Amino acid sequence: MSLKEKLADDLKLAMKNKDVIRKNVVQMIRAAVLQVEKDNKVTLDDEGIVSVIAKQLKQRKDVLPDYEKSGRNDLIADLKKEMDVLMEYLPKQLTAEEIEKVVAEAIEATGASSMKDMGRIMAAVMPKVKGMADGKAINEAAKKLLS
Repeated sequence: MSLKEKLADDLKLAMKNKDVIRKNVVQMIRAAVLQVEKDNKVTLDDEGIVSVIAKQLKQRKDVLPDYEKSGRNDLIADLKKEMDVLMEYLPKQLTAEEIEKVVAEAIEATGASSMKDMGRIMAAVMPKVKGMADGKAINEAAKKLLS
């Protein structure tokens, strides 16, 4: 079953179960996928859909500190539920140790020795961990290993 079919089935199930947050998240994913497809005049495969979902998850992670600063506990709870639903559609996330291992391999392969080489490291690592790790975590691991 493709990811598009799974999303359609999950939407129907969420509507039957009256799970508002899951329904809204799945609709948002499907809308974002459709927007990317129309904008680029392509049909996304599962990998493309995972990229869209990862982008949606990153947007929520980025806004979470703002909600925490403003003390909006009601919004924080809903946002965390949305993030949990998004995580269900992504591949298993890499641990910090696994990320460091991939980054170390990239540093060795590219011959990187300083922070000036960060672009080469990121270019080597990102395709390997697409959807499985956040760019921020990879960047932090690279900084740690280069210092």
